[in-house]
Amino acid sequence: MSIQVTSLSKNYGEQKAVNDISFSARKGQIIGFLGPNGAGKSTTMKMLTGFLKPTEGEIKINDIDVIANPISAQKTIGYLPEHNPLYLEMYVREYLQFQASIFKVDKSQIESVIEKVGLTLEASKKISQLSKGYRQRIGLAAAIIHNPDVLILDEPTTGLDPNQLVEIRELIKELGKEKTVLLSTHIMQEVEAMCDSVIIVDKGEIVINKPLSELKNQKEQVLNVMFDYKIEEQFLQRLPNVKTIKNNFDNSWLLTFSSDEDMRPKIFDFAQEHELKILELNSENKNLEKLFRELTN
Repeated sequence: MSIQVTSLSKNYGEQKAVNDISFSARKGQIIGFLGPNGAGKSTTMKMLTGFLKPTEGEIKINDIDVIANPISAQKTIGYLPEHNPLYLEMYVREYLQFQASIFKVDKSQIESVIEKVGLTLEASKKISQLSKGYRQRIGLAAAIIHNPDVLILDEPTTGLDPNQLVEIRELIKELGKEKTVLLSTHIMQEVEAMCDSVIIVDKGEIVINKPLSELKNQKEQVLNVMFDYKIEEQFLQRLPNVKTIKNNFDNSWLLTFSSDEDMRPKIFDFAQEHELKILELNSENKNLEKLFRELTN
């Protein structure tokens, strides 16, 4: 495994910021690391990079013990922290040359990285002249300049406009084909667009750790339907695979089905068969945002 976390905890006095969490990630996997503010995401990422020492537990990056050998582990990690620290008085290319020298990277790689993150036109400018979005690109360039096996990205799309966001999303997806990416974000659409798996933390503990495909392919369907006149609940029990029936008001019903099949055509057939008209039909199925709110509310 590229990342192996076992029984990891971090205490600040009597407060448990991270409480006995364990997870793993393999090469070629992009994991969305989610949670509300104060849930322990950034603290966990700082421990993975060796920036913070855990109170308890074990962290291995590419089978290197981060606690015992932090420098060796850091050579295989690319890290973009939440508050992207940059030397604003430096020029973009100059800053990346500085970062390359730290990792003893051939400086011929710099131009390739500049092009990859879309900084070609800004490379000769001072960092202080650039927008927050371009500064995020510089942070990402610094994170990948030494071609690490593991990328830990804390809010990498912060401050990007819609066009930049699409470009960086595609870059992260491309990097994820050959690296392990742990990605923290508050934008659920980004997770659904980029990630293979999702870890949600709340109050320092993992509340869910599943492949995104498993979360999306839930067998339960919830549909909101309004007919042209009021009918009895017993009448709706004739619908196939119906699990629960709830009357919202008057002619409006909330129907839950247990089926992989899209049940909307069945409702239309049912209405036609019984000479009913459907005035409204909406899906209330859980998406990642609804699941997040349920688990962390």
